[in-house]
Amino acid sequence: MKPVGKMSLGELAAFVCTQLGKHGIRAVLSGGACVSIYTDNRYESFDLDFIENIPTGRKLIKEALIGIGFVEENRYFKHPDTNFIVEFPAGPLAVGREPVQEIEEMEFPTGSLALLSPTDCVKDRLAAFYHWNDLQCLEQALLVTGAKKVDLREIMRWSAAENKSPEFEGIRGKFSEAMRKRKGS
Repeated sequence: MKPVGKMSLGELAAFVCTQLGKHGIRAVLSGGACVSIYTDNRYESFDLDFIENIPTGRKLIKEALIGIGFVEENRYFKHPDTNFIVEFPAGPLAVGREPVQEIEEMEFPTGSLALLSPTDCVKDRLAAFYHWNDLQCLEQALLVTGAKKVDLREIMRWSAAENKSPEFEGIRGKFSEAMRKRKGS
């Protein structure tokens, strides 16, 4: 096995996810780390946000991560050989007000990783844009759209359910352009 200090973000996320699974903890990677994975680090994240499908408690998570060399510091888990940090934001696993319906699975040499689908990753980033006017999250959503196939109709439907149709209509052209660029490459 590759040393933790030499693992990419995706490899480390898969290593952590697999270790959690060995302890009966089902967790899904969300947030900026998904953007990093889907865009081959065109956006770099240094935190791995895992959301538990069914809460198991901090004690069990701590036990699982200590077993692979992590230490708990406040709300984070850190490993002495990497700058990446692991965090467990409160669930439920949702984008905006809706539960996540599709979980992607990716295989790495270090294990199996459960993460948001590209479409749900875009919705997750748009939630921050819609609710906090976070322009960096809008850019991340566009990066994922330009790198991976996303369901624009589903994003439109979800935006309407979040009462953000006017906001989506204001940026829809950017998504269409990102999709055209992806298809053209």
